[in-house]
Amino acid sequence: MSFPHSSRTPGPESLIPPTRTRKRYATRVYIIALVAAIGGFLFGYDTGVISGALLFLKRDFALTNFQQELAVSSVLVGSLTGALVGGRLSDWLGRRKALIGMGLLFALGALLTASASNFSLFLLWRVVLGFAIGVSSFLAPMYIAETAPPALRGGLVAFDQLLITAGIAISYWVDLAFVNAGMGWRPMLAVAAIPGMGLLIGMLFLTETPRWLAKQGRWQEAEQALTHLSVPERREEMVAIREAVRDTQHVTLSEFARSGMILALVAGIGLAVFQQLVGINTVIYYAPTIFGFAGFSSASVAILATSVVGVVNFLTTLVSVLIIDRVGRRPLLLGGLVGMFVALVLMGSIFALGTSHTGYLVLGALLLYIIAFAIGMGPVFWLMSSEIFPTSFRARGASITTFFNWSTNLLISITFLSLAAHLGLPVTFWLYAGFCVLAFLFCWFIIPETKGRNLEEIERFWKQGRRWN
Repeated sequence: MSFPHSSRTPGPESLIPPTRTRKRYATRVYIIALVAAIGGFLFGYDTGVISGALLFLKRDFALTNFQQELAVSSVLVGSLTGALVGGRLSDWLGRRKALIGMGLLFALGALLTASASNFSLFLLWRVVLGFAIGVSSFLAPMYIAETAPPALRGGLVAFDQLLITAGIAISYWVDLAFVNAGMGWRPMLAVAAIPGMGLLIGMLFLTETPRWLAKQGRWQEAEQALTHLSVPERREEMVAIREAVRDTQHVTLSEFARSGMILALVAGIGLAVFQQLVGINTVIYYAPTIFGFAGFSSASVAILATSVVGVVNFLTTLVSVLIIDRVGRRPLLLGGLVGMFVALVLMGSIFALGTSHTGYLVLGALLLYIIAFAIGMGPVFWLMSSEIFPTSFRARGASITTFFNWSTNLLISITFLSLAAHLGLPVTFWLYAGFCVLAFLFCWFIIPETKGRNLEEIERFWKQGRRWN
């Protein structure tokens, strides 16, 4: 297997000034993170764009409430499948080739969905897009983590989450632009082909991760990959990779119980499930529909209000990424859940009372909700799902928690309109508020503060019955 630019014979390491070497390394890992995180951007765009497109799909295909739920949830069926097979696919093809394939699938899926002549074909191609989303949601942060240095890994992996929110925000503004241009839902979906090709082309110029090559026993190529990355301490890094590969080769699900890590798995699954049960994707997928219920009769005004929510989501996530290592995980997690509970109770009450300014009050409540989610449960779940597992369990643990996250996402998205029709909007939002209470109790009693703890300390915490030394 060849590597772009890796055939060049490197000069002696001693001839390269250490500061210059480290700067070159940092520059390359930032570029790598940016390219791989296009997968996260597409994750956000393709899940967010449906919110505006749904208003026109409903009209063009004469959709019932259940069919609208299918239009939203079809992508999640594919995502669930992608999350299940993403790990094995990346182990078979390699991280780089799998991401190249997902870039192609994103581009083709976007164009085929936009050209669908009937609702059945639309659902089929959304499932295909969902498969790419499910794989990239698992693979993009893994690729970044396996090429980034430990000192930068947390911020670079969090960058993928930031681009997810950027994709959601931009999808809303694209929806708004095509609504104002009178062009409907098809170009909204087709635009995703552009970043899809960006992911494909960008990955062609990057190397495979040294860790994947090492897992295949291709040690010489792993060293070449480290050279291509300009890693300053290649020998030390190879020693660390050898130890990591040795530790992760034989991890099975039953090993969680045998090694005392079962509570870590419970914590990860609980965070994954509660992140969705609090109702976040009713806002991401159905915000314009909710604003329509609130009295914004114009599609343009409803999508404009949704676009404001998307921008606030992105900016608040950026704030969370900047402060999470100083404030800690638990304060943001617990505080965010309190904020979401208040916002959901308010939203249900606004719809129950039916005030004369329902639309603007709902917008205010949704903004409070999205701020609370984006500061806490949104980024903290993805970060802690990689922190609460020690090195030898991280890949397996992340795969399991991702599966549960997508499963619950599907459950929430496919039931929202039906719950609203049968229970009413007030009761539906109060139900999500009840899940916020359960999530708060779960996090209070189960989730530890991992700020400033190394992986060995976290492993001992679980094995010692949830006690720090």
